[in-house]
Amino acid sequence: MRVGLLGGGVIARLFLEHIRDGRMGDAQVVGIMGRSDASRGAALGREFGVPYSASRDTLIAARPDVVVEAASHAAVREHAEAFLENGIAVILLSGGALHDDALRERLEKAAKKSRALLYVPSGGIGGLDALKAVCAAGVEEVTIAVTKPARAWKEIEYVERLGIDLDHLTGPVTLFEGTAREGVPHFPANVNIAAVLSLAGAGFDRTRLKVVADPALKFNTHYIHIKGATGTVDLKFESIPSPVNPKTAMIACYSALAALREFASPVRYGT
Repeated sequence: MRVGLLGGGVIARLFLEHIRDGRMGDAQVVGIMGRSDASRGAALGREFGVPYSASRDTLIAARPDVVVEAASHAAVREHAEAFLENGIAVILLSGGALHDDALRERLEKAAKKSRALLYVPSGGIGGLDALKAVCAAGVEEVTIAVTKPARAWKEIEYVERLGIDLDHLTGPVTLFEGTAREGVPHFPANVNIAAVLSLAGAGFDRTRLKVVADPALKFNTHYIHIKGATGTVDLKFESIPSPVNPKTAMIACYSALAALREFASPVRYGT
């Protein structure tokens, strides 16, 4: 399996380490793409002996079977459609970009036309099988509370506009409460899980999102409530933040690895 990486952060490094160590079968990274020659991916490429380029055409020419997007909403908007149109599957981790209906429709159309897989993994949560089952029977309510330590919400324009001093919180503070449609764009690196929940279930307008900064937390803690004709599902996830990027949970990084294994396997259990 030939793999391309879009992005040069903690998830890209995890892929490179696992593939180098033989923990991903016969997978081979054939190229890394970033925004410019100064991007972190260039240093990763040198470290792991993988070609790096800021050119999408160069990565396409490397003939990957799948590109793992681990970059940003902007990268999804700029590049995902072109990969799909060229018959290259995309494992898309910045699922929050798909709150844009027009973008999502273009990507879905490109995937169907080329028969290239567009796969959005569950990331830092689970229970999507149960959610799909409830939706099939008739869902009444889907809510998710994304609760993280205060430092995870730093350097976010929306939070800065709120004027909250994250360094001196004395208790939990709600940063947002409303629909996933309204909230996801405010937190492009923090609440992609709410987008995945929406995409797999009742949609962005019927999924309720609450975003909380809690100075007492050590883990990224998420609560999901699903109610429907089949009954009630309540899920809680306590996830260790990445030591490199506290906005990302370690389980989200390994969800990407699991997605790649699923992509290559003819057998699947669960989502």
